[in-house]
Amino acid sequence: METLNKILEFELITIGEYKIRVYTIAIVLLIFLITKVILWLLKKPLFRKYKANRLDAGNAYALFQIIKYLVWVIAISFILESIGINVTLLIAGSAALLVGIGLGLQQTFNDVISGLILLFERSIKINDILEIDGDIVKIQNIGIRTSNGLNRDEISIIIPNSLITTNKVINWSHQTKKTRFRINVGVAYGSDVDLVLKVLEESVLEHPDIYDKKLIEARFLDFSNSSLDFQVLFFSENVFRIEKVKSDIRKIINRKFIENNITIPFPQMDLHLKSNNTEILTKKE
Repeated sequence: METLNKILEFELITIGEYKIRVYTIAIVLLIFLITKVILWLLKKPLFRKYKANRLDAGNAYALFQIIKYLVWVIAISFILESIGINVTLLIAGSAALLVGIGLGLQQTFNDVISGLILLFERSIKINDILEIDGDIVKIQNIGIRTSNGLNRDEISIIIPNSLITTNKVINWSHQTKKTRFRINVGVAYGSDVDLVLKVLEESVLEHPDIYDKKLIEARFLDFSNSSLDFQVLFFSENVFRIEKVKSDIRKIINRKFIENNITIPFPQMDLHLKSNNTEILTKKE
């Protein structure tokens, strides 16, 4: 026992009156391990509820992230106290320094505060599909400063949290799983309007990713310069890959138009050339 006490009391670092002993390192490691165990114990029932469909995946993740940050703040405070640093005095003594750092890292703190807002507010969740600056992104991770997403080109994008909270962002997953989309097409003048409407609805019906086939609607929009303009509307849950769905439906529309002799016109311009005949009058003297 005496040998163990000597090992624990052994001084590793000495700076003036400040000393770090073996038992100090042991306490730090113990706090670190206890923190890890606490987080592990909290994570298991939280995600077990999610798997039992009592909790949304995004809500479970957001709640765990908040708990994790709070637990680590408390753990770091205990670690600092255990190595002899008074946290209260440290904060009070470094107030002016923190103000200077805050001014220099204003954008970083803005992103951190925005991250906390996202986690507490839960307006954005994991697997939500957002439209940010014209890019469609599927959120994979919400961090304290940045969020990670995957766009339609399978490219990972790091998004500062302040960009989400301060800019106009469309959340395609916010209200309902299904979203309405539209495809526009023009046909030649003289086409059978009723047949075009029927073909458009049948083309959408053939695609498997349509949410509710009763909600498919084809419309005759307008008379344009070189075509009769139509639009077909449909609902789909495949928001993230909707451009692929639209492409498939356009191929079906094109095939059915060919089968039914419906022509998609291309812009044409008629040029009328007017020739001026000038008569040369000669005077005979």
